[in-house]
Amino acid sequence: MDRQNLTLMTDLYELTMMQGYYKNRDKNKPVIFDAFYRNNPCNGGYAICAGLEQVIKYIKELHFDDEDIAYLRSLGIFEEDFLGYLKEFRFSGDIYAIQEGRVIFPREPLIKVIAPLMEAQLLETALLNIINHQSLIATKAARVCYAARGDGIMEFGLRRAQGPDAGIYGARAAVIGGCIGTSNVLTGQLFDVPVKGTHAHSWIMSFPDEYTAFKAYAELYPDACILLVDTYDTLKSGIPNAIRVFTEMKEKGLPMKGYGIRLDSGDLAYLSKKARVMLDEAGFTDAVISASNDLDEYLIESLKLQGCRVTSWGVGTNLITSKDNPAFGGVYKLSAVMGDNGEFIPKIKLSENSEKVTNPGNKKIYRVYDKGTGKLRADLICLEEEVFKEEDELLLFDPHEPWKKTRLPAGDYELKELMIPVFIKGKCVYESPSTMEIRDFCTKEKETLWDETMRFENPHKVYVDLSQKLYDLKMKLLSEHSAQPF
Repeated sequence: MDRQNLTLMTDLYELTMMQGYYKNRDKNKPVIFDAFYRNNPCNGGYAICAGLEQVIKYIKELHFDDEDIAYLRSLGIFEEDFLGYLKEFRFSGDIYAIQEGRVIFPREPLIKVIAPLMEAQLLETALLNIINHQSLIATKAARVCYAARGDGIMEFGLRRAQGPDAGIYGARAAVIGGCIGTSNVLTGQLFDVPVKGTHAHSWIMSFPDEYTAFKAYAELYPDACILLVDTYDTLKSGIPNAIRVFTEMKEKGLPMKGYGIRLDSGDLAYLSKKARVMLDEAGFTDAVISASNDLDEYLIESLKLQGCRVTSWGVGTNLITSKDNPAFGGVYKLSAVMGDNGEFIPKIKLSENSEKVTNPGNKKIYRVYDKGTGKLRADLICLEEEVFKEEDELLLFDPHEPWKKTRLPAGDYELKELMIPVFIKGKCVYESPSTMEIRDFCTKEKETLWDETMRFENPHKVYVDLSQKLYDLKMKLLSEHSAQPF
């Protein structure tokens, strides 16, 4: 998208509500909103947080220019005094967030906004758009990389992404989730991530024969010579011609770095095993066998179980679109409103669906690790004023089934607060790491998960518990609201 100011990338009702708050000035009190999600993508055991860098950029540039004001005036629903307010609008509040690359779980705040109601309300749509999309793709990438068990995964999905922005930022998120690089050159330029690629079938077809095409490519790119071998006949033509070119390269003393073949069709398990034998017998035991062709985590896992000899994977459509689970489902809910005494009054949203009942108040999150292994035990959501210390016994319980309790003795666990300040009084106080640094951080984060949590079928659930004080507050508000007449 060419436009840098994304202020009007919002739902109309955010602006109509803002005008309503403006007309009722007593409503524009400081509030707290939480952005969170309710269910892990793909029925998995975790998700990966991504998109904070773009959220920061959006808020830094948040303003209504003359063109925006003129357009809003043309709609005929906004009054001049409110448009005048928008002309001077700047975000002045506080934002706390979970860092990009962290593993995350349902119902815990990913972003907490503390600001006057009009300001906090305006952020909702864009903030969710950015966090939902990038967290979804980062999570999908993490799943694909887990299936590959250490093999390199390249993101190859630009041409199938839902538009330029989805392709650019989706590729960034895929790298955060674990991909070693992308085919998307603009993403490479914008975020300084590795870009890689081979050639298409059209390259082969544009030459008189397959051997000539391979030879021409090898002469151009001897340091990255991955040859696509399935244009005509993989076993009878493609691989023999690739071996012929590799032999000539070897005889000329060329570097032979990162060379090999790519399979893009057929039975990848069978063809890769045959290809490995043929390459090894020809003396090219270090030749890479890469593959593409509508791959996802389930197919890669299946191919691995079949003894597939592919060690480098290009994953496109199913990754960049998260085809089997195309939406993350994050929401943005009011959790507190400042009272006349200057203290926040907790708010709760009720629902007949218990999963949609929100957690009230000004909250923070502790992550609980097993001290011996460093593995993640649980997350604990508590009120902002609460302090937990590792030298004390810690009681954890499931907020939906509170009789399920775990006591962790002092010294058996480690604690880490997850949310960090990003904006304070409208000023950004956080500098985002590079995309590759976030990727490295995410790799370490995934190592804190048990394999049982990362498996695709019936993953072990990581508990997101409430402190006793927060749980009691929630029950109190539920009781008060349920006692009210309909």
